Amino acid sequence: MTDGTETRYRIRGGTPLNGTVFIQGAKNAALKMIAASLLTGKGRTVLRNVPPIEDVRRAVELAEAIGALVEFHEPERTLVVDASSLTSPVLPAEIARRFRGSVLFVPALLHRFGEAVIEGVGGCNLGNRNLDFHYRGFARLGATVDEGDTVIRITAHDGLRGAHLYLDTPSHTGTENLIMAASLAPGQTIIDNTAQEPEVLDVIAFLSKMGADISGGGTGFITVNGVSDLAAVEHTVMPDRIDAGVFAMAAAATGGELNLVGANLDHFGVVRWKLEQMGVEFGQQGAVLSVRREKPLRPINVITSPYPGYATDLQSPIMAVATLSDGASYIRETIFDGRYTLVQELNKMGAKVELDNNVAIVHGPSDLRGCPVVAHDLRGGAALILAGLAAEGETVISNGYYIDRGHASVVERFSSLGADIALEEHTPAGAAA
Repeated sequence: MTDGTETRYRIRGGTPLNGTVFIQGAKNAALKMIAASLLTGKGRTVLRNVPPIEDVRRAVELAEAIGALVEFHEPERTLVVDASSLTSPVLPAEIARRFRGSVLFVPALLHRFGEAVIEGVGGCNLGNRNLDFHYRGFARLGATVDEGDTVIRITAHDGLRGAHLYLDTPSHTGTENLIMAASLAPGQTIIDNTAQEPEVLDVIAFLSKMGADISGGGTGFITVNGVSDLAAVEHTVMPDRIDAGVFAMAAAATGGELNLVGANLDHFGVVRWKLEQMGVEFGQQGAVLSVRREKPLRPINVITSPYPGYATDLQSPIMAVATLSDGASYIRETIFDGRYTLVQELNKMGAKVELDNNVAIVHGPSDLRGCPVVAHDLRGGAALILAGLAAEGETVISNGYYIDRGHASVVERFSSLGADIALEEHTPAGAAA
């Protein structure tokens, strides 16, 4: 994108998807583990099943920018981190502003340098996603936070210390970040109102392997007893339940039947029950989850909420599926207020979605028609792929970079299931060649 080009996805829909697809490793666990691997200067951390997505590549760039040696073997999905000689506490703006997960590197920098400097924070534009609870947590652990117009400087030259922390809402990123900060802080840290997502439990398992003393994962109330040091370990990242959810919804949207290798139905939470209400059938046999939809889709009511409630990251995809259901669906977003940018794009394709007091009312069934649309964020981009797969004619999705942030090998995996999908480079009019 720096040379003036952008990526676009081109889809010709109308074909039921069938076959077997491998679910990638969890983005929302792998990013935290890359950051956590910098907590130790002893040995080489080996992470397996790491998804080769843009957010992981940005995390690797950021780790390298502060002195870590990182090898990312993308075909094998194995990442090796040697953080024995970090060189800088500064997270540079050119990477940090494109990668919201930059804040995850703060605990390691505070423990290794006594300070962390964030020159920019990026990611999806999802409205009021404030990071203040991260900084308030660091402050309660003994850090000083100086937030300027363009730079955030966090210092803890006397070290962090255990404290009683709380989260206003059970953010999984906030939970993991404060656990990382507390793991090497002398004394006991108690964190109230913590997230319970499977990814949080996987990050706790990783830190525990490193030598951290953490209890209470999955209860909403976590205790961390600070240890003196951590060690490098090997760990396999759990499967990505959001990636699995998108492919499950692809079966629903196209009326196909898919086998999702690595997907775990127990990780879906309420998403499972909502899809079953719509008429989607699931079957789990070992590490393979079968998904099919034969009958007409039924309408659904969805309210996003923290796990095990309906995942906000799958709100946009189910909105796309709901356009095909026989009746009116009601979708309320309670976590990220920027999710509804998808509405205008679906309506371009012939959907009938209206907003009423922060509730999206989806009137179905719609005969979707392919046309040029724009991905405004990662999950909205995934939803437009689903809509394109179900639509008649050709759909062209601009801002394909957003989709690549969270889903690996999109063209290869969907093509293997029978989809007509391609990725192309495009130079907008007036852009540098």
